[in-house]
Amino acid sequence: MDIRNIAIIAHVDHGKTTLVDQLLKQSGAFRENQAVAERAMDSNDIERERGITILAKATSVEWKGTRINIVDTPGHADFGGEVERILSMVDGVCLLVDAAEGPMPQTKFVTSKALALGLKPIVVLNKVDKPAAEPEHALNEVFDLFANLGASDEQLDFPHLYASGIGGWAVADLDDERKDMSALFDLVLKHVDPPKQVEKTDEPFRMLATTLGADPFLGRILTGRVESGRAKAGDTVKVLNRQNERVEQFRISKVLAFRGLTQQPIDLAEAGDIVSLAGMAKGTVADTICAPEVEEAIPAQPIDPPTISVTFGINDSPLAGQDGKKVQSRVIRERLMKEAESNVAIKVEDTPGGEAFIVSGRGELQMGVLIENMRREGFELSISRPRVIYREEDGQRMEPVEEAIIDVDDDYTGAVIEKLTGDRKGDLIDMRPAGHGKTRIVAHVPSRGLIGYHGEFMTDTRGNGVLNRIFHGWTPFKGAIQGRRQGVLISMENGVSVAYALWNLEERGKLFIGAQEQVYTGMIIGEHSRDNDLEVNPLKGKKLTNVRASGTDEAVRLTPPVRMSLEEAIAYIDDDELVEVTPKNIRLRKRHLDPHERKRAARAE
Repeated sequence: MDIRNIAIIAHVDHGKTTLVDQLLKQSGAFRENQAVAERAMDSNDIERERGITILAKATSVEWKGTRINIVDTPGHADFGGEVERILSMVDGVCLLVDAAEGPMPQTKFVTSKALALGLKPIVVLNKVDKPAAEPEHALNEVFDLFANLGASDEQLDFPHLYASGIGGWAVADLDDERKDMSALFDLVLKHVDPPKQVEKTDEPFRMLATTLGADPFLGRILTGRVESGRAKAGDTVKVLNRQNERVEQFRISKVLAFRGLTQQPIDLAEAGDIVSLAGMAKGTVADTICAPEVEEAIPAQPIDPPTISVTFGINDSPLAGQDGKKVQSRVIRERLMKEAESNVAIKVEDTPGGEAFIVSGRGELQMGVLIENMRREGFELSISRPRVIYREEDGQRMEPVEEAIIDVDDDYTGAVIEKLTGDRKGDLIDMRPAGHGKTRIVAHVPSRGLIGYHGEFMTDTRGNGVLNRIFHGWTPFKGAIQGRRQGVLISMENGVSVAYALWNLEERGKLFIGAQEQVYTGMIIGEHSRDNDLEVNPLKGKKLTNVRASGTDEAVRLTPPVRMSLEEAIAYIDDDELVEVTPKNIRLRKRHLDPHERKRAARAE
């Protein structure tokens, strides 16, 4: 059977996963009456809850006797490591662009990687049925983007379609009849070349592993494209790492291929096809699986380095071990090492004490998703504030800079520009009207300046602004950036909070806890209205006497407390504070719970 391998790339929320749904439905991958979830490719809970794709996943459909392997990729910059690896498996890319928003930062990042590999793009202008859509303007912007990224003449001569993923149609011309996706299927067959690997079917077997999975029955599963030769279950193969060193030798227990949404065992894997192999014990991402006589590994794509690091420690608060089952540092280390193995954009280092681990990655969202996954598995952790990773060049300290692209209502542009270029030391690059009373601002801001900015940005723009950011490059260190301005309210007692005490504390600032909640000495229970930290007693009840006063019977009415999400909490804390994460709670605390230790640490600094 003829094969085509294609990846679908786009900025976050431009409709990749919805489009893949339609391709699966219309190619007959499902039975007539099969119950299929919306956005079927987003398979894990967090992807469904947040509506974003986190892991790249493959599927395959049949069209006119040709098998099309489709890889759905994440659109968020923090998960760019997934996309960089995946592009080595495909022969073409389908670039999806929102007809109203035009190309966005993530589009630029992924497209530059695809063009550098020489892949031929197909451009699909999605959501053309939106009221604010300007497909022709978006198409011109895509052409300019390709030209700026140094595309070849062949790549600049790209075909394009207009589509609506939700509506389930794609057309070559806006006046054509809008009935189904056949125009896109036909264009993929015509424009994307069959894999060149097919010519190497008679050479020894070689395959580069690009994603790692696990199955309760089969154990480790590595997925990749077969570069040469054939393989079947029972064959003996070996694993080589990037340095051509032999990792292990094993027998293939099963060969699986993607058929619609499921993986099915097949008899033979042939060059050019995307398959999964089971049976290995140590092989991992970026390793080469090959026949015993092959001596040279397939070169793997280098991955962009991480830009921020977070310290994961054991939970040593007085309430430790009440919610979670997994609390020992040994168990936490095993879990982090497992994560680093399947996710090449994450690096894990041990600290000298062995109680904590430094995890480096691409951004706060990537860290937030890892922590969220761990707390659902029953882990308890204490998490530090994210720090950027510096590097030395010619004796100079360099720091990462991100390109922030912001769409905001015209009324709020002043507030946003003042924040970014003032305290946060950013440079304004471009500012232009984006139509419909909105302005698009482009700025280069140090990564340090953007940690914790998103919440403030949402307040400044009344929730209407859209902030997209992507790693831009390195720049000489820009000096100190001011952190949080407000101090915090710290509990000075262990016990259960009392409504009367909290009612009296409300004039001191915003509270993060309600009545009848467990607190301990050193726990942060609110934000102070001034810039210094204040120790308070949330357990102090009302002194009762046998004399009735006129104000006795007034009920205590508390303002609802501020509840932070995991990412908000991590971005909110200061360097001397931690987030305590358990399966049921997210609490903020001081690194040193004892007030005397806090004073000592402050003096030492």
